[in-house]
Parts: sequence; C-alpha cells; structure tokens
Amino acid sequence: MLPTTAGTFRVYPGRRDDEWLFLEVESADPTYVPADAAPDVTPGNRVEASLEWDDETPTVADCEVLEETRFRFVRTDEPIFQAAQACFEEARSAGEAMNSRVTYSTDNEPNGVVYTFADQPGQRDLFAEFRDGVKPLEPLVARAAESTAPPFSVWVLDPQEPFVLVYIVLDPDGLLEETMRDTYL
Repeated sequence: MLPTTAGTFRVYPGRRDDEWLFLEVESADPTYVPADAAPDVTPGNRVEASLEWDDETPTVADCEVLEETRFRFVRTDEPIFQAAQACFEEARSAGEAMNSRVTYSTDNEPNGVVYTFADQPGQRDLFAEFRDGVKPLEPLVARAAESTAPPFSVWVLDPQEPFVLVYIVLDPDGLLEETMRDTYL
C-alpha cells in the first residue's frame, strides 16, 4: 500500500507551470503535485484530497473541490484604487505594517476587504511569499468567510507602491470582480 496523506488543502500555483502547490489548511504543510494529477482545480480552490506517494512524486488519488475561490497574483504598473491607498496611509500614520478595511458598492453594500502590507525592502518579498504559500492567505479568507459565504476572488497585487495588496472580492461574479479583471489582467 502506498503512503497516503488525506486532508483539506488550498491550491496555489506551483513552482512551475506544470504543478500545483497543495497547502494543508491547518498546518500549512506544502505538497507539490503534478498539474495533470488534479486537472479540475485552479489556484484558490479549497479541496478535500488524498495524496499518495510512489517514490518521490505525489499523485492525487482523490480530490473534491469544496470551495471554488480563485487566487490571482499580479505584479502591476496600473494605478491602485483609492480605498487601498487610504488603507495603506492609515497604517503608515499609525506606524503599523498592515491594515485592512471593508469596501462598499455604490449601494453601500460590502463588496470586498482590502489588506495592505508594507513592503520590507531587502528583507522579504511579501508578494512572492503570498504566491508561494509561505505566507498563507487562509487566515484572511477565513476572516472574510465569517460574514459572507465563499466563493471569493482573491487578488494579490504588487503595485508600484510601498505595499503589497490583498483584495478579497466577496462576489466573484459581480461588478467589482469585473472591474478588477479589466484593470489588472
């Protein structure tokens, strides 16, 4: 019988285009699996999976998508929206490295949560840490899920600003998501 690991994982992009990173939700333990072993997932999906090892390469024995949240990681030269700028300026004024705020639609309904994380030049590439699962997005997604049911669309942006931005769009089929795609993809 092959060694097996079963659990709940969040899917991230792999180190290469032909693999996925399955990051165990509770422990944040990483497992890189061939992309063709789990063709029905995309970065951001939360899955229940059984992983088997034959030699050094894990294969996906069983995989069920529990939540179809999508992660997007974009380095961009595009201007950043006002709510993100204000969020960062509040953090800077308070001497904090991180800040968050809820954003609202024109109908004054919550439509997203923006987080800003101050760059740490020369020390860490926070964008890469989010993309690679070193700094898991799970706690931010779980916090958003306390008040709104997933799925979400999670954007991690590395703009020409002194911060990295994580924006959790609460309706992945809504106007805000369309605006984000039009602007940053």
